[in-house]
Amino acid sequence: MTRTKICGITRMQDAQAAAASGADALGLVFYDKSPRHVSVQQAAQLAQAIPPFVTLVGLFVNPSGDEVRAALRQVPLDALQFHGEEDPEFCAQFGRPYLKAVRVKAGTDLLQCAARYRSAQGLLLDAFIEGAHGGTGTSFDWALIPRGLPLPVILSGGLHAGNVAEAIRRVRPYAVDVSSGVEADKGIKDAAKIAAFIDEVKRTDVQLSR
Repeated sequence: MTRTKICGITRMQDAQAAAASGADALGLVFYDKSPRHVSVQQAAQLAQAIPPFVTLVGLFVNPSGDEVRAALRQVPLDALQFHGEEDPEFCAQFGRPYLKAVRVKAGTDLLQCAARYRSAQGLLLDAFIEGAHGGTGTSFDWALIPRGLPLPVILSGGLHAGNVAEAIRRVRPYAVDVSSGVEADKGIKDAAKIAAFIDEVKRTDVQLSR
């Protein structure tokens, strides 16, 4: 079964819509250069809208250890997601499972990345866009993902209801991660797009299980 993460949640109603549609995880962005950035105080309020058994993930880009710990003190994050140049020792120090994002382009050695970040719970694979750390709405060549990666793959980058079925068939990821593909505007989710995306994931899983 392919898990689904809706990232870049900024509003209470979006968190509730994603959970109601069956999202497995919700992402909160603590990177202040992102249009989907939330403060620690906002994140703490959003966390109250999330029902049981939905994983809450905090996204960081090259934070200080103090920034991560400050978020953890106020927000019940289940997992951390690092999108910068953080080393494995940094990522693993906070007592939470973590995902390491890798921006993929031709020449990216994902097997080497998986070996370096073997303490991670998975690699989140996104498109390489110069100067950007995710949330670009751009996909990458899925053929660059080698078979047999020793870590679960969370596929991100340019996914939406119209292409997620093909992505699942081709990559067979552990999970798919979407942000801009379910938005009405940056940081503003569209409940109908969220539902359509998750329905498409579930439909594809049923087809592949036959």
